Amino acid sequence: MAVEEYQPLMLGLDSHAQIPDLSTGEIEEFLEHGPVAIRWYPRLVAWESRLLWLLSGASIIVLLFNYMLSFVTLMFTGHLGALELAGASVASVGIQGMASAVQTVCGQAYGAKQYGAMGIICQRAIVLHIGAAVMITSLYWFSGPALKAIGQSHSIAAQGQVFARGLIPQLYAFAISCPMQRFLQAQNIVNPLAYMAVGVFFLHVLLNWLVVNVFDYGLVGAALTLSFSWWLLVIIQGIYIRFSPSCKETWTGFSSSAFKGIWPYFKLTVASAVMLCLEIWYFQGLVFVSGLLPNPTVSLDSISICMNYLNWDMQFMLGIAAAASIRVSNELGAGHPRVAQLSVIIVNATSTVISILFSTIVLIFRVGLSKLFTSDSQVIEVVSDLTPLLAISVFLNGMQPVLSGVAIGSGWQAVVAYINLATYYIIGLPIGCILGFKTNLGVAGIWWGMIIGVVLQTLLLFVITARTNWASEVIFGFALTLYHCFLLVS
Repeated sequence: MAVEEYQPLMLGLDSHAQIPDLSTGEIEEFLEHGPVAIRWYPRLVAWESRLLWLLSGASIIVLLFNYMLSFVTLMFTGHLGALELAGASVASVGIQGMASAVQTVCGQAYGAKQYGAMGIICQRAIVLHIGAAVMITSLYWFSGPALKAIGQSHSIAAQGQVFARGLIPQLYAFAISCPMQRFLQAQNIVNPLAYMAVGVFFLHVLLNWLVVNVFDYGLVGAALTLSFSWWLLVIIQGIYIRFSPSCKETWTGFSSSAFKGIWPYFKLTVASAVMLCLEIWYFQGLVFVSGLLPNPTVSLDSISICMNYLNWDMQFMLGIAAAASIRVSNELGAGHPRVAQLSVIIVNATSTVISILFSTIVLIFRVGLSKLFTSDSQVIEVVSDLTPLLAISVFLNGMQPVLSGVAIGSGWQAVVAYINLATYYIIGLPIGCILGFKTNLGVAGIWWGMIIGVVLQTLLLFVITARTNWASEVIFGFALTLYHCFLLVS
């Protein structure tokens, strides 16, 4: 085509005011034309960044406030240790991982304008997730013996079991809520999710105060309150999906088609669950291993403080990763490989800049951060020594979750699961144990093992992403969407 044919679009790029009016199809056509002049790069960056922050801003709020539901419950039940809460939350991590399959298939279906298939895919996911919750329920019910088996005292195991049993309703709410959240996010419906998360959070704080402090229902009351709050989220999300005009094309009611083609979709959900579980359990395993060091109290306190900050940073970066997944899956489904590639570049550059800022803050306030959690001088000293390693981990958090989000949007969950297994458990964890127990590094040695595993995983994901033929990914995404749509009508 002649260059003159692209002049209207080029003029649009010359005006920031016109950037929001440009469609992804027009940008794809422009990028397909050939090399882009340097003077247009700022406009392209601004265009993609705007879309990214419209999605990631609300996604960050949703993740942070959903995360704080458990955090608030932990605060109100101060006699319950973080280890028990983490143990009770392990199954929820698996279900959350399974839900990323919804993000892949629904995101690409939305980009391909196969709107009718999206609601059925969401229902199919809910069916599978409830099935998983049924199988996991026994682990919650008999969590007491499991806690004793890993060395916990009888009193702590008893408390952990009471809390876990109170979370069984939350397990089923989580199994329904996660697919519905991904279903809405795949359609770029994120602001309503943020309003829901914030509203339920403030109600949750009030209910915890009433149940624990006023009526003194203790541990079981706190657990049931957490379960109630999650079910409230499910009800509000369900009402929105059913009655919102935004979902009138993607949600057409319940259908028996959700039970068709379960096995192929199940394989994708398993790969998604394994991918995330291997990652989360790796960090939880390092905390557990720290408790086996010669001075376990100081080691656990110090690494728990650092991991707490890392978890908050992770929630922020996962919000950006969710936006990256939505952008990539939508553009692949729409047949826009160059726009998908542009999204990957912009989101990685953005997250890297943010992670550098967060790492700098961690280094500047290295002593103050530890004093927020403890007054023990020995723990403060160990945390201060660990702060440079925490800063490295925060920096890596700017790339690793985002690359994982790109992988989810592209449907690479199985590949990433193998990468996580190799880098985390075959390389990172053994190196951490050797450095922690066989040298004088102690808890710092365990953290170095974590960093080595994350660095290797990040490098492999970066190489895979950099070498990706996005035109081929469009064909793969179209085939995946067509396949799952075919299963709905076969």
